[in-house]
Amino acid sequence: MVAAPPVAEATGVTKRFGSTAALLEASIRIEEGQTHALVGRNGAGKSTLVSILTGLQAADEGAVAFGGEPAPRLTDRDAWRRRVACVYQKSTIIPELTVAENLFLNRHDRGRGGLISWRTVRERARELLETWSVDVDVRVPAGDLDVEQRQFLEIARALSFGARFIVLDEPTAQLDGAAIARLFARIRDLQRQGVTFLFISHHLQEVYEICDTVTVFRDARHVLTAAVGDLPRAELVAAMTGEAAAEAGAARSGPPAGAATVLAVTGASLPGRYEDVSFQVRAREVVGLAGAANSGRIEVAETVAGLRAAADGVVEIDGVRPAPGSVPAALAAGVGFVPQDRHHQGYVPRMSIADNGTLTIPDRLGRAGFIDGRRRDSFARSMIGKLAIKTPGPELPVSGLSGGNQQKVVMARALANDPKLLVLVNPTAGVDVRSKEFLLAKVEEIAESGAGVLIASDELDDLRLCDRVLVVFQGRVVAEIPRGWHDHQLVAAMEGVDLDG
Repeated sequence: MVAAPPVAEATGVTKRFGSTAALLEASIRIEEGQTHALVGRNGAGKSTLVSILTGLQAADEGAVAFGGEPAPRLTDRDAWRRRVACVYQKSTIIPELTVAENLFLNRHDRGRGGLISWRTVRERARELLETWSVDVDVRVPAGDLDVEQRQFLEIARALSFGARFIVLDEPTAQLDGAAIARLFARIRDLQRQGVTFLFISHHLQEVYEICDTVTVFRDARHVLTAAVGDLPRAELVAAMTGEAAAEAGAARSGPPAGAATVLAVTGASLPGRYEDVSFQVRAREVVGLAGAANSGRIEVAETVAGLRAAADGVVEIDGVRPAPGSVPAALAAGVGFVPQDRHHQGYVPRMSIADNGTLTIPDRLGRAGFIDGRRRDSFARSMIGKLAIKTPGPELPVSGLSGGNQQKVVMARALANDPKLLVLVNPTAGVDVRSKEFLLAKVEEIAESGAGVLIASDELDDLRLCDRVLVVFQGRVVAEIPRGWHDHQLVAAMEGVDLDG
């Protein structure tokens, strides 16, 4: 019996940008009906391969095929859409348009006189969403949908073109545990209907949970392809990093006795978000706020950082009560902040690394509101060195960096004012394994230097760094868990499950 050709295959693909080799004779073979993981550190070549597999750019050398047939010409966009689609980490849905309008953008049915028949468009949209089990109202603006619904909408739109091969680029980066479980259930259901996925993720536990096969890229080359069930995690990490997985470091000593309180939150409430929250963070202490996406943990952290104002209660930073809801006041009190969404809150894409990294300290860079460019660039070069940001220089726009290096720029800005309290929300979301290790090591270094740290995250690797973890469930702090917890213990508390009940 002749084996079916792969759904998609890239062979000997090389792509250079000037003197930089983004891919070197790289290959991948994706079999029908699988969920195939593509993993690797930032800069490994994953994004370049996806751009070639989706027809956004051509390889310098090598070949791409779908179902055994050569890929279409780059100019034949309809042919590409019938073969492959990509659901990006950054949504391509237009929020001002309705769900139906997004589904059939530039493909509207027209009635008499060439006018669009909106009734027909809505009917087709309902039929499409029903076929693929996406439960959203086709009449609502897409901007009213949550992240999970927008992803399902993008998948349905891709399938409507006829594609049965879909690339999922960091699909879980902004989802909580329950939403991830629903996404994985949908992926399995679509697999049974003949849809094939290329799954790109930095979370290796997700690879083992949802994927059949994994391919590793490192330094622009293909390193390994293996069945997930046959590949120990330590070997996968070693393939990604080029070295054996490191042993876990020694446990932090935590804050010394009598350490000063750098954050005191007392009776803080914000209706619909959180209620009667009280806790403290001391100098040299790392405290976690754990919980699902809608638990209130992010809103508590944003209140401390000045992005939100509590309706009741008090927030004190090193004995000072900054004006509620004022980021400048929080900065002046000694807060450094890494927000949840680096794309929209963390940096200005077209501004340089130097400008982004010094946004919080203009007073240090010149007099009377004028910035000394040499002083700014000198500070930026120091920052680039301390945070190992891979860049030819401080003048490069942040949009030109990989995700891990973008996050390092956001961290650099947070550290620029020598904070007494560092507040981080999901600090390692969407970054590769090595960048994650580097960023968490930097957080530990900051704590050891004397600052207090507050980490709001549902990522267990982020929370392992903490001296204690406060669990937020439905807007209330329901548990305090000291260092040394087991995964199942913390996850159960985050989901509101009593293991002793």
